[in-house]
Amino acid sequence: MTESTSHRFSDQEIAAVYRAIRERRDMRHFTDAPVPAEQLARLIGAAHDAPSVGFMQPWRFVRVTDRAIRVALHDIVETERLATAEALNERADEFMRLKVQGILDCGEVLIVALMENRERHIFGRRTLPEMDLASVACAIQNMWLAARAEGLGMGWVSLFDIAAVQRLFHMPADAKPVAVLCLGHVERFYEKPMLQEEGWAQRLSISSCVDENRWPAPLADSDE
Repeated sequence: MTESTSHRFSDQEIAAVYRAIRERRDMRHFTDAPVPAEQLARLIGAAHDAPSVGFMQPWRFVRVTDRAIRVALHDIVETERLATAEALNERADEFMRLKVQGILDCGEVLIVALMENRERHIFGRRTLPEMDLASVACAIQNMWLAARAEGLGMGWVSLFDIAAVQRLFHMPADAKPVAVLCLGHVERFYEKPMLQEEGWAQRLSISSCVDENRWPAPLADSDE
């Protein structure tokens, strides 16, 4: 075996990784079947194994087990959904027909937030302080792919007022909620991303996002 392939996974393992990436979906429709505790622990473990800039590990998780808190969180999301619809103007009605969350339906709800006291972490963030957020996104993606591999659906909800979520979960002022994750069993996975199935947007071609030695050309419908 050559040096270039000595660390290679098997063909079956590689195919499984790419399948999880290709078939991952931002899910909104769930059953209420519970997620076993050991399975949830594995998924949180996968998130915690994510890379982070300067090894700061800025992610913090809050598991929502109180039904009353779930309802309050749902109300926060619904308030923002209405505000988003108003901001979308001519697409408001189209947006309101979309299902944007499954907080009251799924087996588990997790809040993912940026930790407090992040300013003390300078390594890798002196010119790009937002790398703490990039690190949390890596953790969420790890969980997403692991969930898909285990047959569970996951949805990332970002429609919420930050201060309202901070108050609901008694967060320090400098901790920042990033995601409400809906996790659980589903009757089926969407064939395509839901917003693509619903005609909200289409996936860009790879060629429109990649170039060599220069910035990619503007898209045909760009205003620039």
